[in-house]
Amino acid sequence: MSIKVTGTIIYQNLGVGTWALVTPEQETYELKDPPTPLRQSGLKATLEGIIRDDIMTVAMIGPVLEIKSFRID
Repeated sequence: MSIKVTGTIIYQNLGVGTWALVTPEQETYELKDPPTPLRQSGLKATLEGIIRDDIMTVAMIGPVLEIKSFRID
């Protein structure tokens, strides 16, 4: 499923660590292999991508989002 979400990038120190996006509604999306420019806690961004229902993660903090494009806000 393709989606577009806006929120704040955060780093979660769970397991080996993971990056996530938290929306203003407090929805959390775990980011799959985020590009280097998005690896900054507190960064505001809009991401477009695909929810990956076919993979599991150690952190399991929310749906896994594979990023196709992004905009830093």
